[in-house]
Amino acid sequence: MLCGAPHKRKGFDGLSAQVRNILQLDPFSGAVFLFRGKRGDRLKALVWDGSGLCLYAKRLERGKFVWPRAHEGALRLSAAQLAMLLEGLNWKQAIVHDEVITPSLA
Repeated sequence: MLCGAPHKRKGFDGLSAQVRNILQLDPFSGAVFLFRGKRGDRLKALVWDGSGLCLYAKRLERGKFVWPRAHEGALRLSAAQLAMLLEGLNWKQAIVHDEVITPSLA
């Protein structure tokens, strides 16, 4: 789930409050909530792993994280899109299948 830009000093409590109050979502749901800094080169991820909240941070040395425009609101990403975003790639170019295809054993 992509979220807005937090203040750079927000931690566990501040980011989980943003998830609850602004997005009206449960920060303890197990979803990954991503926050990009205003300059676009920093990213924070908040996720509940079943025993506690985890807070991850990444700073790109070159370039910016590809992010939706503010009017687009929160978005859900596939695992492939998330991996691309974390690598600093354009996740909007990932091919997302609506239906999971399981191979047959025949």
